[in-house]
Amino acid sequence: MSAELPNTPADFTGAELVIRSTPESETELAFEGALRPRSLAEFVGQSKVRGQLQLLLDAAALQSRTPDHILLAGPPGLGKTTLAMIVAHESGRPLRMSSGPAIQHAGDLAALLSSLVPGEVLFIDEIHRMARSAEEMLYLAMEDFRIDIMVGKGAGATSIPLDLAPFTLVGATTRSGLLPNPLRDRFGFTANLEFYDDAELEEVLSRAARLLELDIPADARLEIASRSRGTPRIANRLLRRVRDYAIVHSAGAGRAAGRGGAGMDAVHAALELYDVDPIGLDRLDRAVLEMVVTRFDGGPVGLNTLAVSVGEEAETIESVVEPFLVRIGMLTRSPRGRVATRRAWEHLGIPRPESGSLFDV
Repeated sequence: MSAELPNTPADFTGAELVIRSTPESETELAFEGALRPRSLAEFVGQSKVRGQLQLLLDAAALQSRTPDHILLAGPPGLGKTTLAMIVAHESGRPLRMSSGPAIQHAGDLAALLSSLVPGEVLFIDEIHRMARSAEEMLYLAMEDFRIDIMVGKGAGATSIPLDLAPFTLVGATTRSGLLPNPLRDRFGFTANLEFYDDAELEEVLSRAARLLELDIPADARLEIASRSRGTPRIANRLLRRVRDYAIVHSAGAGRAAGRGGAGMDAVHAALELYDVDPIGLDRLDRAVLEMVVTRFDGGPVGLNTLAVSVGEEAETIESVVEPFLVRIGMLTRSPRGRVATRRAWEHLGIPRPESGSLFDV
């Protein structure tokens, strides 16, 4: 089914976005859409990237051409999809959205490209997960706005050239190292998104609180920001959970209207309820750390062994848990496996034996 979200791509000039959702997910999608900024001026953080994008879009507008292809690289939750929507909005172009896993054959990409209208912005999320045959077709499409379609097989096969309408490709990836060089080099601009600091996240939360009609003081917003892993998506999700807690535990008209205020006590209580500790670790993060420290004496321990020990998939540990633990210096990777650092032992409150770890870090 189609879900039209308030203050989301439906509000973007010419933007067309169909989101398939279940009734249960529509409310959550509406919240996500309502919190998305719709212009570079509203977008918080990533100041260097915003300035570079603004210049690229302004130059294209002055020359009456489609903007160059754009690659957005960075960890999940930093705003890659939002920036793609903003590119379409600020350039006054329609927006088409797809994802790498959905493009598993060259024919899938050919059907997508041939249906684009002149000037359309094509957003491909997780572009590094496209099929190799589709990547090779994309080279020619990005450079010459043309694709070659093979008809027939064997010696009788014929290549039919098909001209495409000029378009702007916005690719997003969480693992830019997996992109082949020929594809990466065809993007006119590559933006590397960085994690947010607490002050920037507090600004993100201030805007979100206004949209959610939640009265929350600056110190409470900073407390949420400090537990958000430098990621706006996580900050907004935690804010909604704090809002839910405040509404449920409020009284009178505020509860009846689904509105409320949240102070520091509500923030602490809500985040404790959802197992988010003072530095942003959740249940799975702590389970991984505790397993390395207590079961394997600080490591090293192999990824697959660790995944089986905590009852999760190895890919989940590697892509969801490890990056944050490594970034904050609680876990290291070695040729022999994962190793807990001195800071991990201290955070868990467990005495660290002198010879309990491979590295004295």
